[in-house]
Amino acid sequence: LGSCTECGEALHSLPKQDLRGTVLRLPDDQVRSDTLAEYPSLAELARYARDSDPPQCAQVRAADKAFYIFTSGTTGLPKASTMSHLRWLKSMTGIGGLGVRLRPSDTLYCCLPLYHNNALTVSLSSVLSAGATLALGRSFSVSRFWSEVVRTEATAFVYIGELCRYLLNAPEKPAEREHQVRVVVGNGLRPEIWTEFTRRFGIRRVAEFYGASECNLAFINALNLDRTAGITPLPFAVVAYDPVTEQPVRTPAGRLRKVKTGEIGLLLTKITHRSPFDGYTDPDATEQKVIRDAFKPGDAWFNTGDLVRKQGWNHVAFADRLGDTFRWKGENVATTEVEAALTEHPDIEQAVVYGVTVPGTDGKAGMAAVKLADGAKFDPAGVAAHLVQRLPGYAVPLFIRIIDEVQQTSTFKSRKVELRNEGFDAGKVSDPLYVLPSRETYVEFYPEYPGDVASGKVRI
Repeated sequence: LGSCTECGEALHSLPKQDLRGTVLRLPDDQVRSDTLAEYPSLAELARYARDSDPPQCAQVRAADKAFYIFTSGTTGLPKASTMSHLRWLKSMTGIGGLGVRLRPSDTLYCCLPLYHNNALTVSLSSVLSAGATLALGRSFSVSRFWSEVVRTEATAFVYIGELCRYLLNAPEKPAEREHQVRVVVGNGLRPEIWTEFTRRFGIRRVAEFYGASECNLAFINALNLDRTAGITPLPFAVVAYDPVTEQPVRTPAGRLRKVKTGEIGLLLTKITHRSPFDGYTDPDATEQKVIRDAFKPGDAWFNTGDLVRKQGWNHVAFADRLGDTFRWKGENVATTEVEAALTEHPDIEQAVVYGVTVPGTDGKAGMAAVKLADGAKFDPAGVAAHLVQRLPGYAVPLFIRIIDEVQQTSTFKSRKVELRNEGFDAGKVSDPLYVLPSRETYVEFYPEYPGDVASGKVRI
């Protein structure tokens, strides 16, 4: 197992007995983590390695661990989940063979880090399934992206949602229409930018998929439909959930209730011999993700923690992370929907939405941390009008915080924990902070505002 310095903090989740002889430090200019410094350098070991094959190789079974993959760490420290050879091979056949369908003459461009599943599993397995070529970019760069795609003669590339949004926000350049890309594969392409993205860049096929580092199945848009994460042949359920406890709702009979087509619910995937749940290195963390006796005695389901829209015909569309959704005025607020509305405003480049507690109220009020576009100034009345036109009243953020940068993981997922903990506390927040006392305009935060919200004076 090779570990980069950015993942060093996640090694705490690996059992020590599994680390002996398996963790090697990759070459780097600087070791920025004390955790990594104790492990041997791959470069040093390679210097003294034999050129010949060993006399005997260990037998590898499909159920054996192939590698550990770290979860994103958006809600805390990353956890190490186990990737077996079997699950990796399933990605090769399901996503690579059924969804991406490369040819031997194809080249897939990947600029995501190799410790991320979209690179190490999706990209590599798709290429190997076809005998195609993998072109690795050193890192993602908006300015270099299309020129590297053209230079490598790529006919496909891998993405994550925010990468697509960054490309759309960039000024047009000739290279974005000079490429040979036929298909893209990834996850998180938001419905509101799907059509604009494919039309502007001339993308003919989008192999959007749903999956997680630890999930025991994946969905793949094999039929090239719009705004869907696709289909899976393996058993799953989309069930009603309690946004407060973040757990599935059980009927008086003790069973779960599936939502209707078109509704949003919590995605569960059935744990079977064909689709086992490999879990995490921590047995307690593994058990916490398993829902038992869901529909009949003895069954077991993996709780993905993701909300999806049940589209019918075994298709789903990703909606939100369960922990990111919050409840206000008796309604569920999907943060992705609010973030999409905010970033449609020309003055707002990025937005992170989360719920905050207002004393004296039930649920959580909406708060957004936004990064303004270069040279833009916050327009309180304009932003208020923009949001009121696009969102139901309960979803319009009551608090807006102007920040210089959106803190993200290495795969562009926003870190919300610190923002949520700081809330609108004047002792913790020095950034400009605005509140919405009416539908007409945001104003600068004033100490009486939370009380006005609790007393019902604020009505949006």
